[in-house]
Amino acid sequence: MDWVNAIIQGILLGGLYALFAAGLSLIFGVMRLVNIAHGDLIVLAAFLGLTVTTALGINPLLSIVIVAPVMGLIGYALQRLVLNRTLGDDILPPLLVTFGLSVIIQNGLLEIYSADPQKMSAGAIETASVGLPGGLNLGILPLIMFVTAVVIIGALQWVFYRSAWGRAFRATSDNQDIAQLMGLNKSHVFGLAMALSLVVVAVAGIFLGVRTSFDPAAGPGRLIFGFEAVIIGGLGNLWGTLAGGIILGVSQNIGAQINPGWQLLAGHIAFLVILAVRPRGLFPRIDG
Repeated sequence: MDWVNAIIQGILLGGLYALFAAGLSLIFGVMRLVNIAHGDLIVLAAFLGLTVTTALGINPLLSIVIVAPVMGLIGYALQRLVLNRTLGDDILPPLLVTFGLSVIIQNGLLEIYSADPQKMSAGAIETASVGLPGGLNLGILPLIMFVTAVVIIGALQWVFYRSAWGRAFRATSDNQDIAQLMGLNKSHVFGLAMALSLVVVAVAGIFLGVRTSFDPAAGPGRLIFGFEAVIIGGLGNLWGTLAGGIILGVSQNIGAQINPGWQLLAGHIAFLVILAVRPRGLFPRIDG
């Protein structure tokens, strides 16, 4: 039953990794932008959630209502004022600019919040659980995170393939020049895509802050988990991103069950094995 429990907990952890990766997958699918600062933006959202929670005295999960719109506005402004100027045939400028943005965010958070690890408390829900047959216990908070990940990825899938926004995203992604001729403002479309990505980042950041401690230097680690989930699932495939997160989470928990020191290593090994066997990921990008 210990192994079964490890797999179940890994699946639930995979939901959090999928939230880390969903915004990254969306941005790559729309504008082929690899955002090196993605992990630091997740940590930024966690610190914003900490500030809101402390100032208003509310549950961290409720702070999502405030943090998500703020992060969306930050994403739109960032894309319109900075990142749109770097897009083109050369992939190097976006990488350099987002790397610089990562450094700025880390140092800014360090100046404001110091290097001390922080954590948000969600109260009794953190330790609440549901009993399962065989003596297993399913944590309520991890379950909420997983269900939220499924709902958000399903919503993104609907937006991308069933809404007017999604048609604009796909048209601009396929051919920017023709999309411009058809009346679409690619700068505005890309801004909306980044705003939507950072709304997801806000949810991921709050969940991160509730689940574990975080500090200004925690972003690169979250970025790696996000990248691995995206690549395992297939670049631009949102449901594949969820599957990638689950595979990563299960691998880490099985590694920890064998030896606690192997937790992160097991996830990286699973990533490398899948990358060697299926370089394009397990699932192809959906066209619709």
